[in-house]
Amino acid sequence: MVTDMDDSALFASLFDFLAKGGPSIWAIAALSVITLALIFWKLWDLAYLGAWRSTSAGEEAIALWARGDVAGAEARLAGRKGLRSRFIRAAFEAHGNSAYDDTGAEAETTRIAKGFLARARSGLRPLELIATIAPLLGLLGTVLGMISAFQTLQEAGAKADPALLAGGIWEALLTTAAGMAVAIPASIAFTGFEAVADRLRHEFEDMATRIYLRPRDVVQQPVPMAQAAE
Repeated sequence: MVTDMDDSALFASLFDFLAKGGPSIWAIAALSVITLALIFWKLWDLAYLGAWRSTSAGEEAIALWARGDVAGAEARLAGRKGLRSRFIRAAFEAHGNSAYDDTGAEAETTRIAKGFLARARSGLRPLELIATIAPLLGLLGTVLGMISAFQTLQEAGAKADPALLAGGIWEALLTTAAGMAVAIPASIAFTGFEAVADRLRHEFEDMATRIYLRPRDVVQQPVPMAQAAE
């Protein structure tokens, strides 16, 4: 019973807060829900793509590739679905494809890398937009609230109550505070996710460079039986 009353009081307080802020606060409240949804979705998405997984498998595969053990390198990445493993496999395939010359193979690898990076950056632009417009919506609400407060003060004339003006001002400032409260986590999340994508880009560049350092005709040769016996 007490819990039901507390919940009712909480919802009443929240609704009163939204009502005092006007249309701007409702828009900011909607943006806050969208921001939380985007942040949680992007955390799951990057985890699914393997953005924070160890790079040991890829490093081992590239080391095998550099020694000419193509089969071993491909076997090391078999069944792995992370972005790095998929990129390395694609780079191996492009490098070993006789239909491409060196320039064409590198261009194909660059195209694939750009596609993977675009996938890693998906959903970041809405976060950037929210970080930009949330404070502006808050400022708009504050300006409209201040206009309303001073209109009330003008209508009151000589009998104006300073407390009435102060109440109108603090209600107007609610939207600025709410806008900043939404913009700050959106900006932090955008910067963090963008840093992850930049790190992936640097890793792709490094991996592609090491893959293409190996000449295209180098393949591991079997050890002769006589040498093996020695």
